[in-house]
Amino acid sequence: MDDDRYNIFVMGLDSYNLGLLQQVRHAEKYAFHGLLSYDEIAGAARFDMEALLDKARGILRAFPGRIDAIVGYWDFPTILMKPILRREFGLRGPSLESVLRCQHKYISRMEQAEVVPDQLPAFALVDPFDDAAADNLELDYPFWIKPVTAHSSILGFRIDSRDDLDSALAVIRDNINRFAEPLDVIMGYADLPAEWEGLDGAKCIAEAIISGGNQCTLEGYVFGGDIEIYGIVDSHSGPNGSSLERYEYPSALPEEVKERMRASARRVLERIGLDHAPFNMEFFHDPADDSLYLLEINARISKSHSPLFNKVEGVPHKEVMIDVALGRRPDYPARRGPYAVAAKFMPRLYGEHDDEVVHHVPAGEELERICARFPGAEVNLHVEEGMRMGDLSPNHRDSYSYELADIFMGADSREDLQRDFDALMAALDIRIGPPSG
Repeated sequence: MDDDRYNIFVMGLDSYNLGLLQQVRHAEKYAFHGLLSYDEIAGAARFDMEALLDKARGILRAFPGRIDAIVGYWDFPTILMKPILRREFGLRGPSLESVLRCQHKYISRMEQAEVVPDQLPAFALVDPFDDAAADNLELDYPFWIKPVTAHSSILGFRIDSRDDLDSALAVIRDNINRFAEPLDVIMGYADLPAEWEGLDGAKCIAEAIISGGNQCTLEGYVFGGDIEIYGIVDSHSGPNGSSLERYEYPSALPEEVKERMRASARRVLERIGLDHAPFNMEFFHDPADDSLYLLEINARISKSHSPLFNKVEGVPHKEVMIDVALGRRPDYPARRGPYAVAAKFMPRLYGEHDDEVVHHVPAGEELERICARFPGAEVNLHVEEGMRMGDLSPNHRDSYSYELADIFMGADSREDLQRDFDALMAALDIRIGPPSG
């Protein structure tokens, strides 16, 4: 191995994202090494956190060269493991406590309420194991309930009635330990302030529903205390108002609205104390009354946005993640991409279809021929012919829908983008229905 290259360990490194990492500027100066697999830190049914940390430590200690950075783009638990490992190996990165202020949804809301109280929905802490939890919750219907830490809307439920709440709490009680157990281990590594007492992983947050407007995500970084926001990505939900169907970059929101979001983001990040880290922050704008709401913060780049930045900027924003981890101020956006606009489409099947099967989906050469008709298109199918929909990975479904694919496309206009996507979906001809015979 070339000793002049930076050794960058990537948690959950997969082939698709390795391809994007290799497209950043100066990639020839980096050697990317996997640190634990995707299945271990994202797809597992259970996360044995101490065992995973010990395995990661062993990999790092056994490495014969210099370790320059540990990075990652997956959500929980990766996002909270990185500060622990970086601290132990003397690497640059945000403190564990500041990342918890982003990722623990109830703690994050408490911090946000100190600086942008008018931009938060009503929220409350819920103990799903408390027999009186439903009786004591004072939020008006409808509202959302979800674990204080999870990912991909797993165990997130819209609550329209007491029956909905009782049903959701029962499901959460049966499944929340997948997230609660590793979160409790991670919190054991943190210097917890007194006001966090009782905010363990087996808790939920309930929040009033925000709807009827525009959702977007700010992508940025904090470097030496300086907060920079380099891009805003619009999010478009499906007919149920919650499952995301499309990310689109750059944002179509008015500049005045975007500037207000940037100002709010800076206030929140200064309060949280995040530094030496990329971040993404989701906002909601209601044009009916010009109100602004902060939805959530993540102390990482959004991997789903990386191909969009690559198509419009010519460089995936994984470059920001690398630069900050190496102690360099990023030079981004690059403004050298081939397309004016790009999107990630997430076509979904809504409703309950666990017992249905996939009767047709293209694969191999057939899929390659279809993609070749749409220059720049990338199609990652989550379903295959003959599979039962109930066997779809939990990372590709939420409480109300099944995500069939990730499709990335670029175009010269938003109209062309939608037209090309519609044509691509027609060509894919994904057919799902009751088992034959």
